Amino acid sequence: MVYKKIRLIGSSTDSFGAAADDAIDRAEETLDDVKWADIVDQGVEIASVDDREYQVEVEVAFELSE
Repeated sequence: MVYKKIRLIGSSTDSFGAAADDAIDRAEETLDDVKWADIVDQGVEIASVDDREYQVEVEVAFELSE
């Protein structure tokens, strides 16, 4: 098996967990055979937004088809 990893950034005004779910949900909608995800970085945007925006950088691995 061969896997490929990509990095995505999810965001949410609710929490870091919701931001991670945002990125992982999108990966599962658009990629086949998503196997795992690792949280790489977290941050909060406070400038130019009304509420805090939680951001999570996620590395997602998926299996490449043969």
